[in-house]
Amino acid sequence: MVSAERFLLTLWTADPRLARTADEAGVDRIGVDLEQLGKEERQRSRGTWISPHHEEDLDALAPVLARAKLFARINPINPGSEREVESVLARGAQVLMLPMAMDAAQAAELVRLVRGRAEVVLLVEHIDAMRRLREIVRVSGVSEVHIGLNDLAISLGLRNRWMALANGVMQDAGAIVRGAGLRFGLGGIGRAGDDQLPVPADLIYAEYARTGATSALLARSFFVEGIDLAREIDRARAALEAWRHRTPEEIAAAHAELARCAARSDVW
Repeated sequence: MVSAERFLLTLWTADPRLARTADEAGVDRIGVDLEQLGKEERQRSRGTWISPHHEEDLDALAPVLARAKLFARINPINPGSEREVESVLARGAQVLMLPMAMDAAQAAELVRLVRGRAEVVLLVEHIDAMRRLREIVRVSGVSEVHIGLNDLAISLGLRNRWMALANGVMQDAGAIVRGAGLRFGLGGIGRAGDDQLPVPADLIYAEYARTGATSALLARSFFVEGIDLAREIDRARAALEAWRHRTPEEIAAAHAELARCAARSDVW
């Protein structure tokens, strides 16, 4: 059964004007992406976005948020993790995401460093971590497990990130995470009705109903010039909600079409 909990939308930005607009539009978590360690090497030649954000950017974002929680994706666990965690918490971060969470020990280390001062979200994005998911979700103090598609697809040797959605892995992961009482997050979404993508946005939306995921990152397509952000956020939420009420047959048909689109695409 698909969860009825509120769907959480997250935006990475260092621009306080955009942050204010997104906050007013109903985005739930807004903040910075600080991940640098190892990312360029892992994702080389795939055209993925490498964030230019800095810890200090949180200082400008915090005052403009009225309802959204201040968010920070930090670096993977490393010798400097304690300093980084203390810095973002001191700047007001309320949600911390750990990328490349590989095992229960790394999850427990972030929980130890945070000490209940913020929500802990684990970004699982490697096939080895997926195989350890039952152990990872048992770590007390974690509130959400989010599956990242780019690095997961790389670790699986897939031709594009869409193919990471095309098998049964995500549905199994969702069942494990939700079965542990945690929120399940998955990848990111583009604007509702965008059929110009290698896999149309509506087929991606259907995956949230199929897997029970209730958290996603917002793609950059939401923030191009001339876009009415509040309207697009409302359209996205309406589309996600509509898929929650579609029949199992309709959801299965959408998944089969997604797999066909992914198999045809050479776009990462």
